[in-house]
Amino acid sequence: MKKLFGTDGIRGVINEELTPELAMKLGNAIGRYYTGKYNRFIIAKDTRSSCDLLESAMAAGAASAGMNVEFAGVIPTPALAYITNKEATLGAVISASHNPAVYNGIKVLAKGMKISDEDEVEIENLIIDTPFHYTVYSGVGKISYKDHYRDEYIEYVLGLYRNERLPSDGIVVDGANGAISTVISMVYESLGIGAELRGIEPNGININDNCGSLFPNFLGDSLKKGQIGVLFDGDADRCLFVLPGSKLIDGDMLMALNSRKLVNQGRLKGNRVVATVMSNLGFEKYLTSKNISLDRTKVGDKYVLERMLQTGGVLGGEQSGHIIFLDRSTTGDGLITSLETLNSLEELGESLEEFAASFPVYPQLLKNVPVSNKKLVMEDMNLKNRLEELKQNDDLRIVLRPSGTEPYIRVMVEGAEQLLVEEICQELVELVQECSNG
Repeated sequence: MKKLFGTDGIRGVINEELTPELAMKLGNAIGRYYTGKYNRFIIAKDTRSSCDLLESAMAAGAASAGMNVEFAGVIPTPALAYITNKEATLGAVISASHNPAVYNGIKVLAKGMKISDEDEVEIENLIIDTPFHYTVYSGVGKISYKDHYRDEYIEYVLGLYRNERLPSDGIVVDGANGAISTVISMVYESLGIGAELRGIEPNGININDNCGSLFPNFLGDSLKKGQIGVLFDGDADRCLFVLPGSKLIDGDMLMALNSRKLVNQGRLKGNRVVATVMSNLGFEKYLTSKNISLDRTKVGDKYVLERMLQTGGVLGGEQSGHIIFLDRSTTGDGLITSLETLNSLEELGESLEEFAASFPVYPQLLKNVPVSNKKLVMEDMNLKNRLEELKQNDDLRIVLRPSGTEPYIRVMVEGAEQLLVEEICQELVELVQECSNG
């Protein structure tokens, strides 16, 4: 059972749960665990003010254990994934993704992918159970700044889409005042996409502040007829779209749209899409109507990627907009998702409004219930028994799980009838609250 790492790295309130001391211990553990396997450790970050102190602390910890460290600066998480894959080395991104600036986090990557649960457990054990390790003076790692990694990522993306059909206007972008702000204007302009850019003026504390993928109304309420909104999160590993009137086009819908183009291009191996248990039943029905199968995994883009690698899948992701085009990137990449989607609309000759109107969405409710002890709630017998009873209803799909990054139990109820979905969801929320309160 992991104590520090959640589903998306280590995350917490800065200077309370996530401190410079923890960052330095993590860097030291990484240096010890991976010495001999990787000769350098690349650190990237998003636009939060707190990234600087965590970056310095983690670098000091790794260098003191003998690992050479390179600072890549502010770049999207998928940019670091691209670089660590290309260079066959180790990296970490300092970001709390979609969370506000009071939070920060650290995700560790190796060769373009998040490290395994097993590696996370071993690193935790080094942090918790063993003293800080200092190598001899001659073995201390060097720390350097590298400003070319961002440009390498930009060139890679431009190389993928320079000859593809893309719209020239009608695009409005919300960059969440996050890491996408360092690359979006250069990429879109170079590809001839005339886009109005918002949320690309980070000041250290305005990341995800009523903007970005969690706040589609920020952009959606101001869009004019015929415009398309593109939404990113803080570290740009996810992307969503929005239409005028704040009609959200979520990850399920984006995967469905792109899967059709991938079939036409012969890219969708096995005619299979990988998604999580949270994906809407309407998504599954839509894919089935196109002779495409849906393979479900537990929640977390790392588990989606694992399944894709096991089965040879090319397209997978989550409702939240973490979408992996495995023939383009080793991780969810918001920028690539945006370009694939814009290209799909051009290739399919279909407007986003027309597609959205044809996509069936089953009523689904998701509630986050704050609890003090997630494990205690999940082991409650009354809750377990009620969930077993509800499984007998074929018109319902229920997912109840602890959050991997926050003190919540997430309750998702989906079904054909809105009223029944609402009733069951409320019942489960109350049951979780009762369990939490003892």
